[in-house]
Order: sequence, then C-alpha cells, then structure tokens
Amino acid sequence: MRLLLRYLWKSRLFVLYVIVLLSINAVCNLALPSFTSRIVNIGIQQEGIQSAVFEQAGASRFNQILTMLDTSERETFANSYRHDGEVYVLDSIEDTTEIERLTVAAFSKLTGLPVELATQAAVFAIADEYRTLGIDVDAIRISYILRTGLAMLAVAFTAIGASIMVSFFSAKTAAVIGKSLRSNIFSKVLSFSRPEMDSFSTSSLITRSTNDIQQIQMSSVMLMRIVFFAPIMAIGGVLRILGVQTALAWVVGVGVLVIILIVAIMFVAVMPRFKRLQSLVDKTNLIIRERLSGLQVIRAFNTYRHEQKRFDTANRDLTKTALFVNRAMSAMMPVMMLVMNLVVVLILWNGAHHIEAGTMQVGDMMAFIQYGMHILMSFLMISMLTVMLPRAAVSGDRINEVLEKEPSIIESQNSHKTDVSKQGVVEFSHVGFTYPGAAGEALHDISFTANPGTVTAIIGSTGSGKSTVCNLLVRLYDATQGSILVEGWNIKNIPTSLLRERIAYVPQKAVLFSGSVTSNIAFGTEMESQTIQQAASVAQADQFIAEMPEGFESAISQGGANVSGGQRQRLAIARAIAKKAPVLVFDDSFSALDFQTDRRLRIALKEHMNNATVIIVAQRINTIAHADRILVLEDGKIVGDGTHRQLLKTCPVYRQIAASQLSEKEIEA
Repeated sequence: MRLLLRYLWKSRLFVLYVIVLLSINAVCNLALPSFTSRIVNIGIQQEGIQSAVFEQAGASRFNQILTMLDTSERETFANSYRHDGEVYVLDSIEDTTEIERLTVAAFSKLTGLPVELATQAAVFAIADEYRTLGIDVDAIRISYILRTGLAMLAVAFTAIGASIMVSFFSAKTAAVIGKSLRSNIFSKVLSFSRPEMDSFSTSSLITRSTNDIQQIQMSSVMLMRIVFFAPIMAIGGVLRILGVQTALAWVVGVGVLVIILIVAIMFVAVMPRFKRLQSLVDKTNLIIRERLSGLQVIRAFNTYRHEQKRFDTANRDLTKTALFVNRAMSAMMPVMMLVMNLVVVLILWNGAHHIEAGTMQVGDMMAFIQYGMHILMSFLMISMLTVMLPRAAVSGDRINEVLEKEPSIIESQNSHKTDVSKQGVVEFSHVGFTYPGAAGEALHDISFTANPGTVTAIIGSTGSGKSTVCNLLVRLYDATQGSILVEGWNIKNIPTSLLRERIAYVPQKAVLFSGSVTSNIAFGTEMESQTIQQAASVAQADQFIAEMPEGFESAISQGGANVSGGQRQRLAIARAIAKKAPVLVFDDSFSALDFQTDRRLRIALKEHMNNATVIIVAQRINTIAHADRILVLEDGKIVGDGTHRQLLKTCPVYRQIAASQLSEKEIEA
C-alpha cells in the first residue's frame, strides 16, 4: 500500500480533482431521493400544495377554522388575512410557520386526528377549497412536478458529468502510475548485475512488470473512486435517514452488519489464494518461456508429451486457484444483492405500518429505501475494497522487492581521466572470487597483465573459471579479493559506464536484438556506414550479409532467430569491433565458427585491431595457439602461463587439452 500511496501522491493534483468531483457526485446522489419524495408526497398526494396554509379561503371555511382556535390564536390567524370580497387572501408573510401550525391545530380539533394526519387532512381541504373557488389545482400540481422534475434532472446530469470526469481523471492517474512503475522497474533491472538477476527469474520480472502493475493500476482506480466516495455516501445517507425516519434505521444497521460478516468470511477464505495466485502465474510464465526458448531441444528429444504434462500440471494449479478466487468473488455479489433486497422487504413491511399509522408518507418511505441502498452499497464497496486491496498489496510488495533491491555493484561517482601511457592496460592483482552462496572459491589468486597490441588467451576445462574472469573484468560481479585495474584505475573506483565504454565484450551466448543488421552492429550509437561495413568485414560477416535480401538493412528477428549460430556469433563480434574500444574481450565467442572462418577472423583482427588489448577465452587450441600469452586455468587457479610452445613443454594440463584436440604431428608442428 505504501507503494500505491507514494505514486498517488505524485499525481496529487489529479487526485484532488477526483476528490472534489466525487464530493459533488455524492451530494447530487444524496439529493435525488429527496426530490423523489417531494414529487410523490407533494406533487402527487398533496396535488402540488406544499404546506397546510390557505392562500385563499371562502368565508365559511375561514370562519370554521376561527371557531376551532383560542381567542389569542384567532386574532393572530385573522390578522394574517385580508378580506377581498367573498374570499379571504393571505397577506405577504415571509414566515408562514405559525399560520400552518394554527391551521393544523384547528383541523386536529375539527377531525379529532393526530397532528400528522391532521396536516394531510388540512392539505386535502385546501385542495378542495381551491377547486370550490375556481382555482386550477391541476395546474398547481403539474407546475410543481415540472419544477421539481427539472431541478431533479439538473442534479442528475450534474452527477453524471461529475462521474464521467471522475472516470477520466482516475483512469489518467492510473495510467500515469502504471507508466511510472514500468519505467522505474525497467530502469532498475537495467542497473542490476548478475547477483541481482540471479535472485529474480526472468519470468518473474516479466510478471511483475505486467500483471502486478495491472493490479496496482486497477486498485488505484478503485481506491480513488471508493475510499473518497463511499464514506461520504454512507455518512450522508445516515444523516438523511435520521432526518426522514429514525424508527426504521435498525433495518439498515442489520443489513450493514450482515454485509460486514459476509466480507469477513470471504477475506479469511480468499486472501491466502490471492497470494498463491501470483506465484503460480510466475511459475506458469517460467515454464512457457523455457519451453518456447527450448523448443528445438524438445523436438529433437521427442519429449513433447512430457513437457505438455509438466505444463498441464502448472496450468491446472493456476486454473484451480483462479477459479476458486473468481467463483468466490462472483458468489459475493448475488449474496450481497440478496441481503439488500431483504433489507428493502423489511423497509416496505415496517414502512407500511408507519404509513397506516400516519407517521410516514409514501414518498418518505421511497426516499428511505434509496438512502438505505446508498448506505448498503457504500459499505459493500468498502468491503469489496478490503478484498481487492490485499491482492494489490501482494503485487505492490512484489514490485517493491525489485525497486528496493540494492545493487551489489556500488556505482562510483569519481571522475576519470585516462592515463595515455596506460591506455588499454588490464591488470589482475591477486584476484579471488566466490559466487554468492557457493561453498568454494571460483577463482583464487589470479594475477596477470594484458597490454595493448597483444592477445592474451585463457583456456581450461569446463568450470575452471574462464568466463568468471571476463565477468569480473566488465564488473558483472565484484571480486571478493584482490583488485582489477583498467588503464591504471581500480574498476571499483570508476563509474561502470566509463569502464564499459573502454571495453568491448562479446559474451558466450551471442545476443541479437530485433531490428536490422546495421542497428545490431551499431547498437544504439551513431556510427558511419563505413565503420559498420569494416567491422562486418573483420568479423567475416560481410559475405553472408551481402547474400541477405536487403544487405545491411535486412531484418533481424527477436534473438537473431532468422540467422544461424555462426552468423549470430559473427554479428556479435562485429558489434564489439565497431565500438573501437581499447580493450576487446571474447568469452568463448568463436565456438560456432568453422576453423577456416576462425583463422581468417583472427588474422583480420590482428591487422585491424593491432593497438587494442585482446583477451580471448576459448575451448579450442587452434583459436589461441598464436596468442602472445596463454593462461591455463584449473579449479580457479593459474596452472600455466606462457606461449603455446612453452606450455606444451611445461604445463601438463595444457598438453592434455592439446592432446585431446590435436594429433601428435600437429602438436610437434
């Protein structure tokens, strides 16, 4: 909830508009039942006569009233009228309350009825008197109904306009919140290094960026529309009910208590499923993503039915949980409507007795029903909010986990000036590294220096720590021991953006992005076409690019699915070469190339990048045999250091690798 409130505060101007408009809407909605009551009570039952005051009366009716009053009352009543021929006409008196009281008192004595019924009797007598005097009572009735109806329409249209504007501003606010959250999550994920990415699965991050944010957006709309609107309606409805009839207030109270009880039961039953639902969405997305990316492997091993069974299991769990939640929520509304209809029946039952007793009019009962519905609907909305907000709170917590995740790589703010004498120099000094949660070291006491114009190769068996060296150099992880210097600077003391500007890195898995060949080689930077073409030529990619339908403007699909593994790898190498960084790092980036292409690429690389520091991680002896320096890793330690010829003589591990790949004749040559 803190997350939602924080982002609502950022859109506080729109929220203020919503509050004002909701207040107008609530006032208008609360006013409508009173118009209905007046139309029924006054316009229909009282024929448009608003009070028990004779504005005109004949002599016989006037004298009849006077005889029912005391001496002092008779004088007050008589002085309020002037004699106009055979008719007595009410003088222009601002407050007719006293005249109405005297008239009702006279009719109470005349008919023997209680005050409530005497008032109605007086009104009926006034209508009869007007007809006797030739006054058009129907015109009075129609005029009153039209005036009240037009006022009611004006209030209703005001409420409609306010409701439309509320929808507009609340939707706009929710859209702004969603946009900000997506942007912030994306920016945060881009700042993550490997440890943070390891703590969140890709499918979970996608779910948090889509489904969870949608939950927050929907909840923000509900929060604005309900939290401000429902209390106003509930309080206003209670005050109006007390003003209409207090004897029936207990009926509404019982309805509210029943609704609260139902929602409490729903809350206890459904809330745990809400929390489980989001994790099941994560799990299903993970399975879908893995199966789609590994579709070729699934087909090759003919494990379609096995994978279908695994997906069906996850899908079934998600479906069962979603169905339980949706059925519970769906059942809630009919139950609530049943409660509300029972409340209406109780109001009608008890109201009929009050109408019969003369203590209540039909219009008042109609207004009471509407106010009761307003109150019950307000509590229903608040109760629904207590069910929906916890789900949003779960989504908010999941989003917060991403936004509040502290990067393990602390960004340095130091300024950086390149030392020309050390440009391109890479130094590892007694570097050690242990992966988070691992029992043993991945690297131990690694020390070497790579200079410009030289090729430093790293080779070793699987799991020896070759790729870890590359990851530490580009600071995807931080070394746990020792220091790494690039151009004389400890990489922990310079901004990562500056560090990565100085290094061109090609990872083990060649990654391409949807776009064109040109956009993948230039990769977000302004670059001359000549530079792009030269980089492609060095990477031995120019030939297959020329054979593509549109050459360098040919489309590359998502992940480079429309090119082969070797072509994908060459384009990734071309991207690194085009960067023209002083340090080039190839993390087993030649594995998909045939020997001829590998050889041509290395020759071209030496000719065109002769001033760069080149670090190559490889599995194949042929790829690194001509390197200026070869480091042999075994269990995270350097067990060999030298040229190809030197290592064949001095390093058993290297000779063993060579023997597994080369013939004796090739080794001796």
